[in-house]
Amino acid sequence: MQPGPTNSLIDIAGLRVGNAQNDALKSGTTVVVGDTPFVASVAVMGGAPGTRETDLLAPDKSVATIDALVLSGGSAFGLDACSGVVDGLRADGRGFVIGPAQIPLVPGAILFDLLNGGDKNWSENPYRALGLAAYRAAKLEFDIGTVGAGTGALTAMLKGGLGTASLQLPDGSTVAALVAANPVGAVTTPGDRHFYAAPFEMDAEFGGVGPDYRSGLGLTRESRKMNALSSRANTTIAIVATDAALTKAECHRVATAAHDGIARACVPAHTPNDGDLVFALTTGAKPAADVLLTGHAAALCLSRAIARAVYAATPSEGDIMPCWKTANADL
Repeated sequence: MQPGPTNSLIDIAGLRVGNAQNDALKSGTTVVVGDTPFVASVAVMGGAPGTRETDLLAPDKSVATIDALVLSGGSAFGLDACSGVVDGLRADGRGFVIGPAQIPLVPGAILFDLLNGGDKNWSENPYRALGLAAYRAAKLEFDIGTVGAGTGALTAMLKGGLGTASLQLPDGSTVAALVAANPVGAVTTPGDRHFYAAPFEMDAEFGGVGPDYRSGLGLTRESRKMNALSSRANTTIAIVATDAALTKAECHRVATAAHDGIARACVPAHTPNDGDLVFALTTGAKPAADVLLTGHAAALCLSRAIARAVYAATPSEGDIMPCWKTANADL
């Protein structure tokens, strides 16, 4: 397996990614939209999720396909980003048709970034407009790091961000991940240099520093974020995608397997104060594949995407946490 041409979610043909953010707010939204509706499911393993329309993604629910997925900052306020995407899709004539009604189906998930130093003193919820802007910005290239849903993200020790990674499988299918990394846990080992995901790195995509060979890692719970903010200011939310044809039930299994990627990259993961969630989608453009291998590849991509999110984060005015590149400026 090797990364795709862009090492990103858009290596899945037919998908586009859009970001919108407000730097003063220190928050933003990311949207994934397909050229056509796609099959999707979701697995939630964190203890504090924030979601919209995720129940319809259960394998036994009647909805067959959806129109877009949203990752957003803003905690409960950020769920309104989905409404902005619904507005854009409806204006473009997309959605599930029932008689004269056309209803875009847009599940979403949020992370908590309300205490990160940004100006949250709004008079009108800004996330509907951010959702629409992200939808309108969706294209076949996008930035990672301090953008979109990752704009205000923080890990335990460093700024988080938006990350992505992909793999081309031997059967000709492609798997990719997109993540907004804002976990309770640390993404780097003590000292802020080595990534927990280092064993899965490819082509020095997050610095090539390599693994930390010390033993006893993960026994301490040092956290700049917890000291500065709150134990509840967290969550890692992700989308994994493939072009291999999967059923909703198989998407659910891939989403569940992909959670291993969070656990390998964030220590600890899936805590009571994280809303860790993974959507899995398929465009169905390729023949059905080995679901075991697809889930394994999704986990690998997600670990790498989390590390890439932190590696790509950039400093902004008013930051309360350092970036990886600032902390490792000597490299």
